[in-house]
Amino acid sequence: MHTLAQLKSGQLAGISRLTLSENLTVFPTEILFLADSLEILDLSNNQLKTLPDEIKLLRKLKIIFASNNDFETLPEGLGQCESLEMVGFKANKIKYVPPESLPKKLRWLILTDNQLTMLPDILGERPRLQKLLLAGNQISHLPQDLAQLTNLELVRISANQLTECPDQLLALPKLAWLAFSGNPFTCNEIEFQSVPVLPYSSFTLQNVLGQGASGVISKAVWNTPTNDFPDEIAIKVFKGELTSDGYPEDELQACLKIGGHANLVKSLAQVNEPGCLALVMQLIPEHYHNLGLPPDFDTCTRDTFEVGFTLSIEQIIKIVKQMQSLFAHLHDNQVCHGDLYAHNTLFDQNANIIFGDFGAATMYHMLNKKQQTQIQKIELRALNYFIEDLLSVCAEEDKNGSEYTLLSESIAELV
Repeated sequence: MHTLAQLKSGQLAGISRLTLSENLTVFPTEILFLADSLEILDLSNNQLKTLPDEIKLLRKLKIIFASNNDFETLPEGLGQCESLEMVGFKANKIKYVPPESLPKKLRWLILTDNQLTMLPDILGERPRLQKLLLAGNQISHLPQDLAQLTNLELVRISANQLTECPDQLLALPKLAWLAFSGNPFTCNEIEFQSVPVLPYSSFTLQNVLGQGASGVISKAVWNTPTNDFPDEIAIKVFKGELTSDGYPEDELQACLKIGGHANLVKSLAQVNEPGCLALVMQLIPEHYHNLGLPPDFDTCTRDTFEVGFTLSIEQIIKIVKQMQSLFAHLHDNQVCHGDLYAHNTLFDQNANIIFGDFGAATMYHMLNKKQQTQIQKIELRALNYFIEDLLSVCAEEDKNGSEYTLLSESIAELV
C-alpha cells in the first residue's frame, strides 16, 4: 500500500505497481507522471466516480483495479490504454459500458456486483478475451457477438436476469469454466434427498481452516453430545448474499444435490436461518494439502504450482482416475462444477484426493439435451486442462515413459 503523500512528493517515481486507498474522490494526476513505468494500478476502496481521459497516457499500464468505488459508467479512457489487458471494476454502481471503454488487448474483464442490464456488442470484437466475470448484475441477455470470442475460457454469469440459456457461449471452442446459476432460466426446482437442518446454536466454531470467495470454513465442536454425527466436524459459513461466482444458496443446493462420493467432503447437515447459511461437513484429515495454486496475472485461467513441486506419473494417473470418477458422478447428477481446478483439490502423500469449493456449481437439469451435452463438453475441457496442468509438474524422469505419452495423447484433441 502506498500513500498520496508519497506519490505527490515524487518518492514513487519509477515504480511498476501502485496501490492507493485513501477515500479518494478525484483521480490524482500525479499518477500520470508514472507513465514510463506503471504496469499495475490499484485504486480499489475509494470513492471515485470517474477517471480522466488522460489515463491513456499510461502507455505501459497492463492491469487496473478499481473495486468498491462509485463508478456508474466504465471510463471511456480505458479503451485508449494501448497495453491494458485486465480491467477490474467489481462492486461499483456501473450501469453502462461504453463501447469505447474496452481496450483492444482486453484479456480479463471483471464487472461482478454492479447494475448492468446489457453489454455492448463490441465486446465480441476483443479476440484476446479469456476471462469474463459478470455475476451479480441485472443482465437480461448477452450479445450474440460473444460467439466470436474463440479464446474465452472462463465465464461467470450467475445471479443475473437471463431468461434463456446463452447458446452463443456453449459452443465456444475453449470455454472450460462456466457458472450460470441464479438466473430465471435456471429456476426450475427439483426434488432430491437433502440433509438435516440444524440450528446454528448446535455447535461452536473454533479455528479457521480456510476461506474462499463464498465462505469461511472452520473446525467446530458440538455443544451437546450427539450420536447422529461424527465428533469432528467442519462448518462452512457462507458470506453475504453474493459472491464472485453467484448466490450462496445455489452453492448449497448444488452440494446437496450431488450427494456422496469417495472424493467429496461429506455433507452432514445445513443451517438455514435469517442471516446465516451454513453447511456442516465431515472434517478433512490434516494430512491433506492443496494440490495446486490459483491462476496468476500471467496464466489468467490456468493453475500455478509451488516452485519445485513435482508429481510422479503414478501419482498423476491415480489422481486423474479419481477425478474422472468424480466427474462422472457430478454429471450423472446433472451438476456442472464450473471451477474444476487443482487449486480446489486436496491430496495426500498417497495421491488420494478430496475435491471441493462448489461456489460456481450449477444444476442443469432444466436445459435441453443439446445444451446438457454442451455443458458436459465444457466441463470435460476443464478436466483435460486439469490433467494437462498436472502433467506440467510431472517428474522429469517420467516424461519419456509410455504412461506419460498415453495420458498426453488422450487430452490432445479437446485441449
